[in-house]
Amino acid sequence: MALTLRSTTSFLSPVDPISKLLHKPGADDAPPSCAAVPSPPHAAAPSRRLRLVRAAAAAAPAPAAGRAPAGAAELLHAGGAGQEHGRARGGVPVYVMLPLDTVGPGGQLSRQRAVAASLMALRGAGVEGVMVDVWWGVVEREGPGRYDWEAYAELVRMVERAGLRLQAVMSFHQCGGNVGDTCNIPLPPWVLEEMSSNPDIVYTDRSGRRNPEYISLGCDTLPVLKGRTPIQVYTDYMRSFRERFGDYLGNVIAEIQVGMGPCGELRYPSYPEANGTWRFPGIGEFQCYDKYMRASLEAAAMAAGHEEWGRGGPHDAGEYKQMPDETGFFRHDGTWSTEYGRFFLEWYSGMLLEHGDRVLAAAEAVFGGTGATLSAKVAGIHWHYGTRSHAAELTAGYYNTRHRDGYAPIARMLAKRGAVLNFTCMEMKDEQQPQHANCSPEQLVRQVKAAASAAGVELAGENALERYDEAAFSQVMSTARGAGLAAFTYLRMNKTLFDGDNWRQFVSFVRGMADGGTRPALPRCDTGHSDLYVGFLDAAKERKAPEAEGAATATAVAL
Repeated sequence: MALTLRSTTSFLSPVDPISKLLHKPGADDAPPSCAAVPSPPHAAAPSRRLRLVRAAAAAAPAPAAGRAPAGAAELLHAGGAGQEHGRARGGVPVYVMLPLDTVGPGGQLSRQRAVAASLMALRGAGVEGVMVDVWWGVVEREGPGRYDWEAYAELVRMVERAGLRLQAVMSFHQCGGNVGDTCNIPLPPWVLEEMSSNPDIVYTDRSGRRNPEYISLGCDTLPVLKGRTPIQVYTDYMRSFRERFGDYLGNVIAEIQVGMGPCGELRYPSYPEANGTWRFPGIGEFQCYDKYMRASLEAAAMAAGHEEWGRGGPHDAGEYKQMPDETGFFRHDGTWSTEYGRFFLEWYSGMLLEHGDRVLAAAEAVFGGTGATLSAKVAGIHWHYGTRSHAAELTAGYYNTRHRDGYAPIARMLAKRGAVLNFTCMEMKDEQQPQHANCSPEQLVRQVKAAASAAGVELAGENALERYDEAAFSQVMSTARGAGLAAFTYLRMNKTLFDGDNWRQFVSFVRGMADGGTRPALPRCDTGHSDLYVGFLDAAKERKAPEAEGAATATAVAL
């Protein structure tokens, strides 16, 4: 596998790339894009590819023989007084999501040499670190309490050698069936066995359709997983992670993002794309029909003095692909605004909040004092935001309407646990959305920013969809300036990111975020295009020496 990046900006720099956020260039400093790559003196008419390999070896810093001391990691990443969330004063650190299958279903680290080379390219671009899903379905696949961290341990070492930091996502959900899912990683086999014998432990819609993405929050505190409750299982998993990676927490591993629902987001799986169940901009469906959720609803209805309200969710809420005005519940003056509607939505959203608090309380108990930041992701459900009912947000569990702020309670819950609020759709503009969907991602982001500010919780961001254009990057920087983002995580590292102008735009974006959200001009000397080669040599075809396997290259060659 090889990637060739055509860019106007070289990622090699005469200074340590990691310290770029702190380094203020003086008049005598050469622009980063003008770094020379020395040629090995012993080369005698080598091939073009071999010249790339030798140039990379001469230009790249040698990896450390062992673990770097914590103090060194803090120095490299601007730790200490005046820093929040790994951020240098005035700048917003940028992380990049690794591919979903970086660690595959069998527990193997995929494409190691290509990943190592890509990490070096990201480092040179000024990226703060990377994010990886730590899949429950991979780590605990062999049985309850049997954890395999080896592939992730190697990845952590690779990230450390590259001089980057890591955001580790405790991914208690399955991969597959949602926007951007490029692989299939189910929940652990022993959990799937429990699902087969007791289907009610997963979310269920009104028609009885089961969703295996995530364990239903209705059974959070019930021993439905081989004698343990889901909260106990999540806690044991996180505790094992802490024990295995304790030396890295707070330095290399900068952040623990705690998954609390499908796609790792605090929400219900109300808009699943698998098998064409949902299609944008459908309203989605309420997920409250497993026996545990129904029992909770019945108890709440009894407590409210309306036993009849506990017989199920709203009967007039429509189907996944419908629009709000096609339903009795979500239309302009629909059931959502009645006494019953308010009761149901309070219960439904309240259950989600309680779930988030339980999981974060467990994470706080496990990771408190390690130096790692806790965070939780909230979905940017921007379609139908312009309507009174905000139907798509309601089915996802966010009780947010024209007359009620549904994000303030979430922000307060996160503040209680000392967690960062990570929000998506930071790259979107209202004018880019289809008019019939009544979208307003910009207003939504402003509302969430206000909720986070009022609660005193830090706000971080992600892009919801893969974007490589200047308009998307500019929108993120505009949001970063206005919202004071603690960090931004870019979706996602792949071949397309390292392709031609995409890479140039990305490097410029990273530098702009480091400068507080301003778009920098490229150095005048960088007037020509460069080929940025990120790849590795196939041992069978390019080299015969077995010790050469795993060698990675990352260098710039002017055309």
